[in-house]
Amino acid sequence: MPAPNVGRHHIFSVLVENRFGVLTRVAGLFARRGFNIYSLAVSPTEDDRFSRMTIVVDAESAPLEQISKQLHKLIPVIKIAEIAPGDGVERELMLVTVKATPEFRSQVTELAAIFDARVVDVGYDAVTIELAGTPDQLDAMSDLLAPFGILERQRTGRIAMARLTRQAPNTKLRAVKGRAV
Repeated sequence: MPAPNVGRHHIFSVLVENRFGVLTRVAGLFARRGFNIYSLAVSPTEDDRFSRMTIVVDAESAPLEQISKQLHKLIPVIKIAEIAPGDGVERELMLVTVKATPEFRSQVTELAAIFDARVVDVGYDAVTIELAGTPDQLDAMSDLLAPFGILERQRTGRIAMARLTRQAPNTKLRAVKGRAV
């Protein structure tokens, strides 16, 4: 499976009211406008009144400004932030079941270890592996597991947050007895 062209995707972090029908309204907005949703993840935030949606859209199907304006028109939307490629921390979860006969099982488990993945279930001739990482890491592991035979694969879709500021706020130093403090 070739890696997706991540540069073609825009990531929106949308804070919404945590109430019935909000997901349907947001998904309906995208469907009515013909915007292609690449992935969608929703969960409650640290405040039970709100949920956060991470929406990854195909950049070719809709301009950023149009998506943002349409989302702002929905009453349950509190805040929208676009996370530019490289400006966020992105993760995705994958569960993959791979053929792993006893003669090849050690190779499959060693490959999982290289990616810091976990074997979460073992059968007679297959194993299920869990990997959390960037979309590129999941794609790479899938490519390397393909020759063994992927029996089933499920991915959650991306979640993302903006990167934290790495610089201290600009504070003025005060002089104490001839030296800066």
